[in-house]
Amino acid sequence: MNWTSYIKNYQSYLKIERGLSKNSIDSYVMDVEKLCNYLLENNIEISPVAIKEETIQEFIYFVSKDINPRSQARLISGLKSFFGYLIFEDYRQDNPLELIESPRLGRKLPDTLNIQDIDSLIFAIDLSTAEGERNRAMLETLYGCGLRVSELVTLKISDLFFEEGFIKITGKGNKQRFVPISDLTQKYIEIYKTTIRIQLPIQKGHEDTLFLNRRGRQLTRAMVFTIIKDLAKKINLNKIISPHTFRHSFATHLLENGADLRSIQLMLGHESITTTEIYMHVDRKHLNQVMQNFHPRNNTK
Repeated sequence: MNWTSYIKNYQSYLKIERGLSKNSIDSYVMDVEKLCNYLLENNIEISPVAIKEETIQEFIYFVSKDINPRSQARLISGLKSFFGYLIFEDYRQDNPLELIESPRLGRKLPDTLNIQDIDSLIFAIDLSTAEGERNRAMLETLYGCGLRVSELVTLKISDLFFEEGFIKITGKGNKQRFVPISDLTQKYIEIYKTTIRIQLPIQKGHEDTLFLNRRGRQLTRAMVFTIIKDLAKKINLNKIISPHTFRHSFATHLLENGADLRSIQLMLGHESITTTEIYMHVDRKHLNQVMQNFHPRNNTK
């Protein structure tokens, strides 16, 4: 088999065996395709089964001149996954990236907005337009439920369980979770549904999709990015923000107001609590308050 055949089978493995989303699969495949392009450009004819550590090391050294350490670490991780798959399928016995070390990375703290920033962004929405009502409902949902942008644009009407106070979210790897939704967020979604969405020319296949563009189709992730970027520019917010900033702010504000880490983990859909623990570094004031309130020595006189 050539590289194309191995990559095609690898895609099937990521989808069927590991249950990854299309975006995750595309990222993994892109890592392998970068290596393929390097081999092609340098007239190196070698199969995935026969390629050695030295060749991959030369490739990583070549690309590292144009990418930052975090992207380099991501590339190494993606290639390790591909060759791990080849071992899993008995195509080869060793992983040529086993001894290749990723660059050391500092733990990046998530960017957050304060409550005033979030209110300013939402108040800046032009509600005289149909898109305005939709955008308000979307931003309230992003912040109110801590969703990923991919989870927001794929949210279905049939996923709304307002009487119970929850929405059903399909996250990474098609894993489902129920997230609480506030009365306020429910109200803005209902306004959008009953006054705006009902008038759209909904296209076939999008009948159950909650947030639609003016043509009656599911919004793209890029469109949500653009909406938020334009609002930030409108209020002269001197921060680089994205839909994920609302998710980070959701978790940070919950933590600051006394929510426990395990509950935040469940609402965010993090597989490991280690991922959620990064929010403990955002505001160390919270840790001091926990110590003062709950440690028995602080209650002695």
